[in-house]
Amino acid sequence: MSIESDTIEERQRRLQERGFAVPDRLQGVTSERVGQVLESLGLGGSADCASVVFALLDDETPSWFSNAPKGARFSDGATIAQIGAHVGILQRGGVRKLDREGRDYWIKPLRELGIVEAILLKDGEFLDGHIVAKSPNSAYRLSADFLRILRLDDSVWPIALTEWAQQDAQRERARLRSEAEMLVRSIHASPHVVLIRASVELYAATFLPDYEVIYVDDSDGDRMPENFREKLSVAGLSIRIDDAYPDVLLWSKATDSLWAIEAVTSDGEVDSSKVERMTRFAHRHGKRAINFTTTYLNWRTLAARQSANFNVAVNTYVWIVEDPGRALLVTSFKPPTSIEAVPLPHQVPLD
Repeated sequence: MSIESDTIEERQRRLQERGFAVPDRLQGVTSERVGQVLESLGLGGSADCASVVFALLDDETPSWFSNAPKGARFSDGATIAQIGAHVGILQRGGVRKLDREGRDYWIKPLRELGIVEAILLKDGEFLDGHIVAKSPNSAYRLSADFLRILRLDDSVWPIALTEWAQQDAQRERARLRSEAEMLVRSIHASPHVVLIRASVELYAATFLPDYEVIYVDDSDGDRMPENFREKLSVAGLSIRIDDAYPDVLLWSKATDSLWAIEAVTSDGEVDSSKVERMTRFAHRHGKRAINFTTTYLNWRTLAARQSANFNVAVNTYVWIVEDPGRALLVTSFKPPTSIEAVPLPHQVPLD
């Protein structure tokens, strides 16, 4: 008999005996919790990924390996076919397992983020890694760290997930993408205001933790509210009417340096003119350095703007809300003067 027919029979037996094929909770974890955690890692749109994780929580079903260790459960390790049958038939009541060729959409992203790990059943024992090529006993299980997060209380798991994500660059980028999507959905304002908020709450918070926001230009009223006037004063700054007002201005007390952000939805990149004017502004106030970032909501806007204008200044940064885990440094080609690489400047010095 095939794995599909065996799983159909198993589902029917369970329905007759207890009225359900798969319980609402496995290891104390609901499918809703799985969905919430995966959404925080940017996988909220994949029902298959969530169902795969839920399958690998199944410590009630005995292992489907005929030569599994004594007492082994499904959660100890399952093949692609076994996971596919668990999801497609046992959980969803279909007659076919998930498409094996679709594993790139439901196993690969989970492996890349370290949610599931590869193992191999060999000589009656589960070993780490797929150490035998194309073995029929190659399997997967949830990583211990991710399983621990799933089982934490509602008030604790988001903190633990953030800490876990920060241990790996790819996980942290995925977490930041999800955070950016949720932030954009939560702000009911013009695209420009949304972008400024994201530039402050995501970009500055992530990439410039040593900088304090001392000015934000996101309203149609008074361009210099009293609270920002006070912050500028503490930083030893005053903006005159003829100065170039940035969308966001930050200050590092430790280095007495500035960072200017321009949020672009239709125009206003950090171009050479903006760099020149803001550098004069920093000079006038005796600051040690100033740096710049142009932010966009998405790659599409960046491409449309730069394919027409080519105006982002060299030695400044670009950051994109839909790809928030990295910032791009704009450099220009210079003929090499030696065979050794020349370090690129990361800020505009003022001495």
